[in-house]
Amino acid sequence: MVSVPHVLSGISIILLVIYGVDVLVGGGGAGDGFLPFDAMTRGIGFGMPPIILSFIAFFISKKPPFKGLGIMLIVTGALIIIGGILSLDMAAESAHPERMAGEGGGLIGIGAIIAALGAIKIRKASKLS
Repeated sequence: MVSVPHVLSGISIILLVIYGVDVLVGGGGAGDGFLPFDAMTRGIGFGMPPIILSFIAFFISKKPPFKGLGIMLIVTGALIIIGGILSLDMAAESAHPERMAGEGGGLIGIGAIIAALGAIKIRKASKLS
Protein backbone atom coordinates (compact mmCIF):
# COMPACT_ATOMS: atom_id res chain seq x y z
CA MET A 1 0.00 0.00 0.00
CA VAL A 2 1.42 3.39 -1.02
CA SER A 3 0.83 6.17 1.46
CA VAL A 4 2.06 9.70 2.09
CA PRO A 5 4.80 8.45 4.46
CA HIS A 6 6.01 6.02 1.78
CA VAL A 7 6.10 8.80 -0.82
CA LEU A 8 8.01 11.10 1.55
CA SER A 9 10.50 8.37 2.34
CA GLY A 10 10.89 7.54 -1.35
CA ILE A 11 11.61 11.20 -2.13
CA SER A 12 14.21 11.18 0.65
CA ILE A 13 16.00 8.18 -0.82
CA ILE A 14 15.93 9.66 -4.34
CA LEU A 15 17.38 12.99 -3.15
CA LEU A 16 20.12 11.23 -1.18
CA VAL A 17 21.07 9.05 -4.15
CA ILE A 18 21.25 12.12 -6.43
CA TYR A 19 23.34 13.91 -3.81
CA GLY A 20 25.67 10.96 -3.32
CA VAL A 21 26.19 10.33 -7.02
CA ASP A 22 26.95 14.02 -7.58
CA VAL A 23 29.55 13.99 -4.81
CA LEU A 24 31.14 10.79 -6.11
CA VAL A 25 31.23 12.04 -9.72
CA GLY A 26 32.67 15.40 -8.73
CA GLY A 27 34.94 14.24 -5.95
CA GLY A 28 33.10 16.49 -3.50
CA GLY A 29 34.26 19.72 -5.11
CA ALA A 30 32.05 22.71 -5.80
CA GLY A 31 30.31 22.34 -9.13
CA ASP A 32 32.49 19.40 -10.16
CA GLY A 33 29.61 16.91 -10.31
CA PHE A 34 26.60 17.10 -12.57
CA LEU A 35 24.83 19.54 -10.21
CA PRO A 36 26.07 23.12 -10.58
CA PHE A 37 26.11 23.76 -6.81
CA ASP A 38 28.75 24.30 -4.18
CA ALA A 39 28.91 21.86 -1.26
CA MET A 40 26.78 23.99 1.08
CA THR A 41 24.00 24.56 -1.46
CA ARG A 42 24.04 20.88 -2.42
CA GLY A 43 23.82 19.88 1.23
CA ILE A 44 20.96 22.26 1.97
CA GLY A 45 19.03 21.33 -1.17
CA PHE A 46 19.65 17.59 -1.34
CA GLY A 47 20.77 16.63 2.18
CA MET A 48 18.52 18.54 4.55
CA PRO A 49 15.11 17.70 2.97
CA PRO A 50 15.60 13.92 3.30
CA ILE A 51 16.30 14.32 7.01
CA ILE A 52 13.20 16.44 7.53
CA LEU A 53 11.01 14.24 5.31
CA SER A 54 12.14 11.09 7.15
CA PHE A 55 11.08 12.48 10.52
CA ILE A 56 7.77 13.64 9.07
CA ALA A 57 7.17 10.22 7.48
CA PHE A 58 7.84 8.46 10.78
CA PHE A 59 5.60 10.68 12.87
CA ILE A 60 2.62 10.88 10.50
CA SER A 61 2.47 7.12 9.98
CA LYS A 62 0.49 6.02 13.00
CA LYS A 63 -1.86 3.33 11.68
CA PRO A 64 -1.67 0.86 10.07
CA PRO A 65 1.85 -0.19 10.97
CA PHE A 66 4.13 0.08 7.95
CA LYS A 67 6.94 -2.47 7.82
CA GLY A 68 7.96 -1.23 4.36
CA LEU A 69 8.29 2.30 5.67
CA GLY A 70 10.60 1.02 8.38
CA ILE A 71 12.82 -0.55 5.74
CA MET A 72 12.82 2.69 3.74
CA LEU A 73 13.80 4.66 6.85
CA ILE A 74 16.66 2.26 7.53
CA VAL A 75 17.87 2.71 3.93
CA THR A 76 17.65 6.50 4.33
CA GLY A 77 19.57 6.32 7.60
CA ALA A 78 22.22 4.10 6.02
CA LEU A 79 22.67 6.50 3.10
CA ILE A 80 23.09 9.40 5.53
CA ILE A 81 25.60 7.39 7.59
CA ILE A 82 27.56 6.58 4.42
CA GLY A 83 27.56 10.30 3.57
CA GLY A 84 28.88 11.08 7.04
CA ILE A 85 31.65 8.51 6.70
CA LEU A 86 32.63 9.94 3.30
CA SER A 87 32.65 13.44 4.85
CA LEU A 88 35.02 12.22 7.54
CA ASP A 89 37.19 10.62 4.87
CA MET A 90 37.29 13.83 2.80
CA ALA A 91 37.88 16.05 5.84
CA ALA A 92 41.66 15.64 5.74
CA GLU A 93 41.78 17.00 2.19
CA SER A 94 39.40 19.87 2.94
CA ALA A 95 40.28 23.51 3.51
CA HIS A 96 38.27 23.28 6.76
CA PRO A 97 38.96 19.78 8.15
CA GLU A 98 37.50 20.45 11.61
CA ARG A 99 34.21 21.63 10.16
CA MET A 100 34.00 18.69 7.74
CA ALA A 101 34.75 16.24 10.56
CA GLY A 102 32.03 17.81 12.70
CA GLU A 103 29.52 17.64 9.87
CA GLY A 104 30.47 14.02 9.16
CA GLY A 105 30.02 13.05 12.79
CA GLY A 106 26.69 14.86 12.90
CA LEU A 107 25.52 13.05 9.79
CA ILE A 108 26.46 9.70 11.26
CA GLY A 109 24.42 10.52 14.38
CA ILE A 110 21.39 11.73 12.42
CA GLY A 111 21.57 8.70 10.14
CA ALA A 112 21.67 6.40 13.16
CA ILE A 113 18.59 8.09 14.63
CA ILE A 114 16.65 7.73 11.36
CA ALA A 115 17.72 4.08 11.03
CA ALA A 116 16.61 3.50 14.65
CA LEU A 117 13.22 5.04 13.83
CA GLY A 118 12.97 2.57 10.95
CA ALA A 119 13.78 -0.31 13.30
CA ILE A 120 11.10 0.92 15.71
CA LYS A 121 8.58 1.05 12.86
CA ILE A 122 9.44 -2.53 11.82
CA ARG A 123 9.25 -3.77 15.40
CA LYS A 124 5.83 -2.20 15.94
CA ALA A 125 4.58 -3.69 12.66
CA SER A 126 5.90 -7.12 13.64
CA LYS A 127 4.16 -7.01 17.03
CA LEU A 128 0.79 -6.23 15.46
CA SER A 129 0.91 -8.83 12.71
